[in-house]
Parts: sequence; C-alpha cells; structure tokens
Amino acid sequence: MVRAAVAAALLLLALTSAAETTPKEPGWAQLTDSQRQVLAPLAEEWDVLRPWQREKMLDIVRDYPKMSPEQQQRVQKRLTHWSRMTPYERENARKKYQEYSNLPPEKKAELRKKWQEYQRLPEARREALRRENPDIDGLDGLD
Repeated sequence: MVRAAVAAALLLLALTSAAETTPKEPGWAQLTDSQRQVLAPLAEEWDVLRPWQREKMLDIVRDYPKMSPEQQQRVQKRLTHWSRMTPYERENARKKYQEYSNLPPEKKAELRKKWQEYQRLPEARREALRRENPDIDGLDGLD
C-alpha cells in the first residue's frame, strides 16, 4: 500500500514537472513590440485565445513584414473586424468558411465572381441588399 502511494506521488510529481516545462503560447506581455503592434486589435482578448488561435496569429505576424502595404492594411482591417465580432458571429463566420472550403472549385469561382460584382455596386445599392439579406451584413470590408 505504501509502495503504491509512493509510486502515485512520484508519477504526480513527474507529471507536474512535465507540465511546468511544457512551453506555453506567449501571453500578451511576452510578445515583442512589433508583434503587439500588428496584433493590437486583439490586445484585450489575446490572453484568452486558444493556443491554436495564438499560433495562427503569430504566423500572420511572422509573414507581415513580407506583405505589401495593401496586404498589411487588409490584415489590420480584418483583425479589427474580427476583434469587434461577438462569439456567435465568429462561430458563424467559421462555419461559413468551412462550408466554403468544402465547395467544389467551380462553385467557389462562381461565388468569387458574385462577390466581385457585389463589391462593384454603389454603396447605396449594397446597403439596400444588406437590409434585404441580413446574412450578408458585416461582410463589407473583408475583401
């Protein structure tokens, strides 16, 4: 009985020390100044993001200096938009992206063409379409 308790204690100690040495994704305070600058729209929620989400954002930051100014501006716009979304809106966006990802190439091309046509419409017409179709509300600015 004592031997089992000692073995359990050693196992618990080993697991605890392994957990302490496992690198964790950096918190906001551990990010570099340049990382914080790019990820500024996510500052308030950074420390509660899931590890895979932080990793994805750090991948964006790594590629950011190689991007054109237009691409950098698009990243900033998208991060800002994402940071202002509710959890429900984010989950809905993830689902729609997953649905889009599973479409055949022809259907994706058709949707891209429709999106480009929508983007060319005057703002007043786009506003009217958004009122008629609440599902597309909030998509402007993500081009």
